[in-house]
Amino acid sequence: MFIICAAALCSVLVSILLKKLTQHGLKAIALISWNYVAATLLCFFWFKPTINFSLLSHTTWWLIILLGALLPSIFFLLSKSLTYAGLVKTEIAQRISVILSLSAAFFLFNEQFSLLKVLGIGCGLIAVGLLIWKKGLGDQAISKQAVVALLAVWGGYGLVDILLKYNSSLGSGFAMSLNLIFAIAGCMSFIFAAITIQKAVFCPKHILAGLLLGGFNFANIALYVTAHQALKDAPSIVFATMNLSVVLLGGLVGVFFFKEKLNRNMLMSFLFAVLAIILMTKAMS
Repeated sequence: MFIICAAALCSVLVSILLKKLTQHGLKAIALISWNYVAATLLCFFWFKPTINFSLLSHTTWWLIILLGALLPSIFFLLSKSLTYAGLVKTEIAQRISVILSLSAAFFLFNEQFSLLKVLGIGCGLIAVGLLIWKKGLGDQAISKQAVVALLAVWGGYGLVDILLKYNSSLGSGFAMSLNLIFAIAGCMSFIFAAITIQKAVFCPKHILAGLLLGGFNFANIALYVTAHQALKDAPSIVFATMNLSVVLLGGLVGVFFFKEKLNRNMLMSFLFAVLAIILMTKAMS
């Protein structure tokens, strides 16, 4: 349980760091670029992927390249969502994206739907709808930038989850695939950074902050995988503890550290998100 909570803490720390660093004038694309340098190196030394050239020849490269392009793009949109919508809404949108992968599982992986899954997906959709409801039920209306950013985070993380599951179903080695995805994501990020901010990407502040961000980002992934390995007979416990911890911790940090105001829509969205996670966990049990 400690490992899962540590993974959740690292996930929230990534959002906190990204929000604070960009508030202090650092460029998100530079931070993301160096983040993937750290993630690629840590992935290699932690998971120790076997370099199998015969497996490389059978690798679904279009999928690896697509994920390599999607990851930094969504990471960049995450930074925009943190700026426009705040930490609380962003964490809810990110965690409720799991309903998209659950829905896709029915069509792509022939998984059976149950009443609990349907109810969980329904609650998740309500939670997302409340996040982007513009009128705010008497509260301050959400901006168009926040709506677009939240939907991008929700849809983007859902799509990445679907593609990662599809990649796993093809039999590609997990460690090698992940390392390739991180390496390509890093290359894509640096190309975009070189075009947009040029030499600023090599600023010492960007390098150090980006590597720190990458450390926490990879720790989140490594600890989550370790938790699943340790509790391989109880994946629903890992799923529930991780997602609920991130939503609850993100909510507390957003309110008390970043002084974000909770309106009625956000509170209702928060409650529906928690209910959705609980229902989907029960469906997995």
